[in-house]
Amino acid sequence: MSLDLYSSCSQCPRKCGIDRTEHAGFCGERESIRIASAGLHFGEEPVITVFGGSGTIFFTGCTLRCSFCQNYQISQQGMGRSVDCDEFVRICLELQDNGAENINLVTGSHHIPKIAEFLSAAKSAGLNIPVAWNSSAYESVESLELLKGLVDIWLPDLKTLNPNMSGGLFGAEDYPSVAKKSIRWMLQNFPMNIKEVERKGEKKEKMFSGVIIRHLFLPGRMEDTALVLDWLKKHADGRSILSLMSQYTPVPFKGDPDGGKAREKSLLAFQNRLVNQEEDADLKDLIDAYGFEYLFYQDLSDDTSWLPDFNRTQPFSNSLARPLWHWTCGMIL
Repeated sequence: MSLDLYSSCSQCPRKCGIDRTEHAGFCGERESIRIASAGLHFGEEPVITVFGGSGTIFFTGCTLRCSFCQNYQISQQGMGRSVDCDEFVRICLELQDNGAENINLVTGSHHIPKIAEFLSAAKSAGLNIPVAWNSSAYESVESLELLKGLVDIWLPDLKTLNPNMSGGLFGAEDYPSVAKKSIRWMLQNFPMNIKEVERKGEKKEKMFSGVIIRHLFLPGRMEDTALVLDWLKKHADGRSILSLMSQYTPVPFKGDPDGGKAREKSLLAFQNRLVNQEEDADLKDLIDAYGFEYLFYQDLSDDTSWLPDFNRTQPFSNSLARPLWHWTCGMIL
C-alpha cells in the first residue's frame, strides 16, 4: 500500500497534515500499526459475544483525547508495539481458531488504509468470521469507504451532541456533526442481519452485519443523553440496535501531573462519579418513553473491577476476557 495517505495526513476529521512517515500525528501514531492486546472478550453486547466471545484487537493511538478514557494507556500514552501484516493475520486467525464470533477492531480510525490492507490479507488467508469496527465515530466518510467489503458490523459511539461538551472533554467541537454523518453512512450501507444460532441445544441471537450505536451516560448530564436518544429515535430506530451504557466509572489516571490537572479541569463538565439509583430509574423511564425497537441497557452496578490495565497480559478480569496476544510478549500460549 502507498504511504501517500500518511505523508500529509488527512485520514481523520482533524486533518492535522503531519507527515506520519516521519512524525506522530495528532493521534500519537506514525505509519506503523501498533497493537496493545488481543483476546476473546465477553463484555460486549450479547449479539456480538454470543457463545465464543468477541475477538478484540486493541490498537494504540486515537483521534480523540477523551478525559475519561478507560483505555488511556493505549489511546493516549502510547502503550503497544508495531505489528506487520503477517503478524496481524496470525492474530486474526488465532482468534478465529479459538472460537471468536467475530474480529472486533477497537479504535483503529487513525489507521484505516493499512487496516484495510491487513484485513484483505487476513481474509485471503482464511479469515471467514464477521469483522466489527469499534470506534468513536469521529472519522471521515471518505476513510470509511475503504472498509466496504471488509467490515460487516459497526459499533460506533455517539458520545454527545453537545459541541461544548465534546470540545472540553474530547478536544473536538465538531464531534457531533462528524459522528452523525459517519453513523448515517453506516446505517445507509449496512442493514441489520441477525440470525438465531444454536450450540449444544442452546439458542442465541448473533449479528452477522449491521450497526449497534453505543451511548455512555455521563452522571449529571441527563439532558445530553436525552438529546442523543431523540436523534437516535428519529434517525436510527428500527435500523440499528441502541446500546445505552450506565457503567461510567472514574478512571484512576497515572501519568504526567500537568496533563492530569488539565484532565481534572475538563471533567468538571459533569459529575465524575458512578451512576446513582435515581439516575438509573430516570434512564429507564426515558427508554420506556421512546419505545426503541431494539435496545440493550446495562443493569446498574458499583463493580469497578472491569477497568483494564494494559500493563498486564490479562488486562481485564478473568471472567470478562481471555487474552491471546499481548504487546509485551506476543502470542500467549
